[in-house]
Amino acid sequence: MRPAHPTERAVGMEYYVSDADGVGGRLRGSDDQFRVRELERFDTEPVDADPDAYPHLVFRATLSGWDTNDFAARLSDALGVSRERVDWAGTKDKYAVTTQLFSVYGTDPGDLPEIAGVTIEVLGRAGRGLEFGDLAGNAFGLVVSDPDDPERAATITAELASFGGLGDDGDGGDGESTSIGVPNYFGQQRFGSKRPITHEVGLAIVRSDWEGAVMAYLGDPADAEPAETQAAREFVEETHDWTEALERFPDRLRYERSLLHELAECTGEPGPETFRAALERFPSNLQRLLVHAAQSYAFNRMLSERLERGLPFDRPVAGDVVCFSDTDAPDGLALPDPDRTQCVDERRVGSVTRHCERGRAFVTAPLVGTETELADGEQGELERDVLDELGLEPGDFDLPGEFHSTGTRRAILVRTDLELEEDPLTLSFALPKGSYATVVAREFLKVDPVCLG
Repeated sequence: MRPAHPTERAVGMEYYVSDADGVGGRLRGSDDQFRVRELERFDTEPVDADPDAYPHLVFRATLSGWDTNDFAARLSDALGVSRERVDWAGTKDKYAVTTQLFSVYGTDPGDLPEIAGVTIEVLGRAGRGLEFGDLAGNAFGLVVSDPDDPERAATITAELASFGGLGDDGDGGDGESTSIGVPNYFGQQRFGSKRPITHEVGLAIVRSDWEGAVMAYLGDPADAEPAETQAAREFVEETHDWTEALERFPDRLRYERSLLHELAECTGEPGPETFRAALERFPSNLQRLLVHAAQSYAFNRMLSERLERGLPFDRPVAGDVVCFSDTDAPDGLALPDPDRTQCVDERRVGSVTRHCERGRAFVTAPLVGTETELADGEQGELERDVLDELGLEPGDFDLPGEFHSTGTRRAILVRTDLELEEDPLTLSFALPKGSYATVVAREFLKVDPVCLG
């Protein structure tokens, strides 16, 4: 175990669990060197099914140079419908080639537009739109560009196999598959790769500091941003001149501009309700994401604290809460079901350990919300310590509208079968939904997370 990069530590990822030096290099040398394909579990009716009974058109899209929100906005504009009528199961980012499902309410196949960088395959119709639960996981193919020492990958693979409680069953080299485990951290992109502030916005929202949330989103310039953007953020921090700030913020920062429009329309000094209304102009999924980022930050802190205390990730100790596997998951994918949980008392440690060894159970930590019940024992102690440090408690998530969250639990370890290929160095693996490819890749590269994209 070794200290993580300072940028990662700022979002709660305090450690790498592999001690070996990284291979170096970077991901996303080009979009086609970071490929993501959804592992789907969503049934459709034929495309000529009755549109009254099955009003949602379902299609698979392969996107290059599009993040999910931007594509949904472009699609809805082209169709002349509200963006809220476009649904998907998982959010993907821009700098990749991604293949994922979408559904659109009240649209026919012939209405779908041609969009540059997008290939669409119509699958059929459904009686409802896609939801997060319809995604089982994702398969990844990541090429490492310009590695310093690619031969280190074999040592790192063996260390990650050991961390996952799986022993050293090969080095994954030359197409050989090896089972590895890593802490199930939320990756840097959850918080912003170049400007990690979404958890700060979310923490302010959870504390009902609506002005603080808006200013965290508008201000706080980052060195990685263009000089024009940094200057605009500095201006709005110093002046709170919303109208003039609209002239200074680039058009591409449309969410910042959305906030500024709401504030500029206010007569007099904006109060908490105006700042809240500005945030409520965001799409509903982005509103939820901000609160989720606060939960994710607390979760990352809990995982780092568990590592510091030397508690295992692959098996429970007394007081842990485990969840069990989803029996409907695709073959070969260990998918935790956070709705099926059990508190592990001293008598059950042995039997639950065996379930964990077989991939049937997973130790969890909370994504805190109004219905969260914390663990017992040492895990419960560290959960309370982290929440106390952040000044949070479950009741704080009793918030209006899309900001409200009941919480859930999440597995603290993610296991996968890794295949390494050489020349170029390529990592291929599959992860359950909600787990981050960069959390696997960071253990191999050990670089500034900006290089992970």
